[in-house]
Amino acid sequence: MTFDQLLLAVRADEELVIPASWSQGRPSFGGLIAALMFDRMEHLVSEGRAMRSMQVSFVGPVEPGVPATFHAEILREGKAVSQVQGRIVQNGEPRLVCLASFGGDRESVVKVEARPAPEAQPVEQCPSLPYVPGTTPEFIQHIEMRWSFGHMPFSGKGGREIGGWMQFRETPETFSDAHIVALVDAWPPAVLPHLSSRVPASSLSWALDIVHPRPALTPGDWLLYKASIDQAGAGYGHTHAGIWTAEGELVALSRQTVTVFG
Repeated sequence: MTFDQLLLAVRADEELVIPASWSQGRPSFGGLIAALMFDRMEHLVSEGRAMRSMQVSFVGPVEPGVPATFHAEILREGKAVSQVQGRIVQNGEPRLVCLASFGGDRESVVKVEARPAPEAQPVEQCPSLPYVPGTTPEFIQHIEMRWSFGHMPFSGKGGREIGGWMQFRETPETFSDAHIVALVDAWPPAVLPHLSSRVPASSLSWALDIVHPRPALTPGDWLLYKASIDQAGAGYGHTHAGIWTAEGELVALSRQTVTVFG
């Protein structure tokens, strides 16, 4: 199933079985389940209120092939901002908990331009991370990444940065905020190039802000992603990232805490 097909499925029914083609080892791809949960939450709020900030806690793995239910409720709806909570439950246990703030525009004299996008090689000059069955995560067959910053995971070469270009391999019908949520989490943790052998690593928590008014995006557009390590040690890594259009316009800001078992 494509990402768009899964979006339609979760809109039609709160229960969904994630296909194995969207897995990353034992769990389903975190960006996918967060995006599906976000989409369900977004459809509860008043029109004209865009997602400004979202915090995700990956409580446990959402297993592919097992029914999971997506629950969303409005906690508070003020004059300009709606606070929404989402939960994914599987086998009677919470597997993902999410809080998101949706807000309409406000009148303000404050206006500060975003920092410029980093310099990156053109997409066609960047090596692609291929989908290799049994080696790369299964969801890589749906999302293409072109390396521009840092080293490959498990190369043992270290560094603080990782990233490059990204898009869906199956061109979506539209390019919504839900599509952005899924793409941003596709990149491997920036700490993985410090390892010389494969060990488990996963996101513990994730905070994502989408900038609005959001730059116009059309299906098939490439987005640029660059993550940097703030600190890592004792089995945890703390990173921040920016996401830009090919024209250098800021789209989103991301922060993650990841666990590393090695």
